[in-house]
Order: sequence, then C-alpha cells, then structure tokens
Amino acid sequence: MAYLPYPNKQINIPYLLKIGEGKLAKVGKYLVDKGLVNVALFWGEGLEDVFGQTLNQSLREYGIKTAYKQDVRYINIEEITKIAFNLPANLEAIVGIGGGRALDFAKYTAHLLKLPFISIPTSTSNDGFCSPNCSLLVDGRRKSVKSSIPFGVVIDLDVIRSCPLICFYSGLGDMISKVTALWDWKKAFQKGYERYNDFASLMAYNSLDLLFIKHSFDVKAPEFQRSLTNSLLISGIAMEIAGTSRPASGSEHLISHALDQVCRRPQMHGLQVGVATYLCALLQNNPTVESVREVLLNTGFFAYVRQNPFDKDEFVTALRLAPSIKKDYYTILSEPDSFDRALQLIESDSILTTLIKKNLG
Repeated sequence: MAYLPYPNKQINIPYLLKIGEGKLAKVGKYLVDKGLVNVALFWGEGLEDVFGQTLNQSLREYGIKTAYKQDVRYINIEEITKIAFNLPANLEAIVGIGGGRALDFAKYTAHLLKLPFISIPTSTSNDGFCSPNCSLLVDGRRKSVKSSIPFGVVIDLDVIRSCPLICFYSGLGDMISKVTALWDWKKAFQKGYERYNDFASLMAYNSLDLLFIKHSFDVKAPEFQRSLTNSLLISGIAMEIAGTSRPASGSEHLISHALDQVCRRPQMHGLQVGVATYLCALLQNNPTVESVREVLLNTGFFAYVRQNPFDKDEFVTALRLAPSIKKDYYTILSEPDSFDRALQLIESDSILTTLIKKNLG
C-alpha cells in the first residue's frame, strides 16, 4: 500500500527542560523566566507533605501565585474535565508534581485549557512524564487518551533517587519495551497497516542505546538512574515526532493493558510491560532478545518480579484478550499462531516459568 507524504504538522518539544540535582528548589525561577506566574498545582496524593516545603518556598521566592491546588486521587476523564473548566480564568500554566496519576491529570487539564503544562515527576516508573498521551479512566476502563507533550519538564534527581526500588524496575520495564514496540511498528508498516517515521524510530532506538551501554547494571547507581531518566524522556519525544505511541507501545503494552483488566491485583505498569517485552521478543525472534534478557537479568529485574510472580491463569487470560485491546492494531500478537507459541514459551522458557506461576491464590 502506498502512502502519501506526511502532511505539514507542528512538532512540539519541551521548551523548558531541566535535569539534575536540586532542581525542585529552582522551579519558581524557571517559571518566572518563561513568564508564567499564575499557576494551578496538582500534587500526587500525600506528596505535598514530602516535597511541598521545597517547592512552595521556591514559588513564593519568585512571586509565583498558586491560584488553585489539589491532591490527585482519581483519573476519571469526566471529573477531570469538570474540574478543568471550573479553574480560575487567569491561569497561565498547569503544574503536575508526582507519579503517573498526578501528571496525567495535570497534563490532560492543560490540554483541555490549551495551557502550558509543567511536568515534575517524583519517579521515573514510566515514560508518561514526557509523552503526548495520558492514561485515564474512560467509562470505567483505563484508556490511552491523546493529550499534548509538556511545555516543561523539571526532573530533580535527588527526588528521583528517593523513590522505592520498584519505581526504577518499573521504569526499566517500560523503557526496554521499545525493543518489541519498534519491531511491531516496522512490521505493521511493511504489511501496509501503518505509516512509519524513520526519525522517530531512530530516536527511540537511540534511547535504548543509553540503557544497553553496559556502564552499570546497578539500578541504584546515579549513572544508571540518569541514563534511565534520559531514555524515558527521549522516548516521550519520539512519540510526539511520530504522531503516535507506536515508537514506545506495541504487543507488550497490549498484554499489560489486558492484565489491568483481568488481574485481581494488577502489578505496576512497568513490571507488567517488562515481562511482556521479554515474552514478545521471543515470539518475534527479535534480534535484540539476548540484550533484553541480559539487561533484565543483570539489573535484578527478573529477580524482583520473581518475589511476586504473575498468576498463570490470569496471564493466559490476558494473552487471549490482548490482541483485541486496540482495534486494527497490528502486532506480533495478531499472528494466528502467536497465542499457542506464547503458551509454549510460558511452559518451557527457564525465566518465564519463574515469573508466571499456577494457582497463586
């Protein structure tokens, strides 16, 4: 199938980008420098008690006015829309501080109001802090909703390093999923189902290189955490350039979304995605599957997941459901024999048999 060239489109990238130690205390200065003095703050639940003194002092020091403030407890799209259109009229920016829930709430609010969004992640458990999409509840089900890439991203590495270990492993799982997502995207293009953007693909591959360079497999090491943060950020920008989530989301994310629906107690997104990435890389005969295995083994990702393995019945149910999560969306799971091959791998692969177990109760 022949495709016409891409139409002219504006590609947005973060105008404000600060990564380093002590950056939270400088947020006020960054906002003033961009002419943003009236803001709404959306905090992750309980995080103002931890980081509020530092941020609020910075805002006061530079004369930033907080016209509205809220702790985020839900991500229902109807409620977000209601709150967004009842915010003060003189707002100049929306600031989100927290994990995925708070950032998605703030990001979608800013998108609705066509205001700059400043993303201040307190963990790097996924690439959502710099992506043009949100994960929201729509009619009671979690869905990926188109939004806008942040105007600004401020990452305080001191804050990031204070996160629980699970956040780093989740971020690693989400990052390494680009391996299988890019394979799915290229195959979908070759079969005539998708457009393909070489530059976005190159960016996504380069973000993986930051992880595959084996300077350290210690997820607690500052150089590893900085590399993971940079990789996730570049991944978000690749999605903006492509105009689709394809550079960062494929078969492995379909499995994770299905697990969210069928599991009694879903695990953190990146943990689900990381295990699904390894499985899908095997299904794809992906040329980088050995690198995926090496990184997830040597960082301790597999050992961490093994402490709380997936229920086999739930995982198999999710596998069966996954291809239908997105309509007309080709991945390796679209192939007729993929389900049977996946079952065989779950039964026979020496790693998967320790991560997915029968009758967990």
